[in-house]
Amino acid sequence: MPKPKQNNFFRTFSQTTSQLVGTPSAFFLAIAIVVIWAKTGPLFHFSDTWQLIINTSTSIITFLMVFLIQSTQGRDAKAMHLKLDELIHALNDARDKLVNVEDGSDEEIESLSQEFQQLHKHINEDKQADK
Repeated sequence: MPKPKQNNFFRTFSQTTSQLVGTPSAFFLAIAIVVIWAKTGPLFHFSDTWQLIINTSTSIITFLMVFLIQSTQGRDAKAMHLKLDELIHALNDARDKLVNVEDGSDEEIESLSQEFQQLHKHINEDKQADK
């Protein structure tokens, strides 16, 4: 089990990395690297090693980024659920069964989804009738 210090380091590292790689600068840097790699093709006679460099590099980066992005998205989703749970808890007319609904079965979630679609439909019909 990771220690709290390791968890804090990983959380900070993954959030910072996700923020940095999600910028236009990072995207254009990646394009620049690919262009430089492509332009060096003739210099290296489009060798197997030349191709292996980009293939290996992108595979490693992609593999590691999956974990970092999953970590930050999982954390963000959990925080969002907690905020929504707090709102549900604070509202008197809200149904408490919606707290932690993400832990319900697929059937329960689908049933609630259809219920809200019907509610939305009725609200729109009422708005149209009021016009």
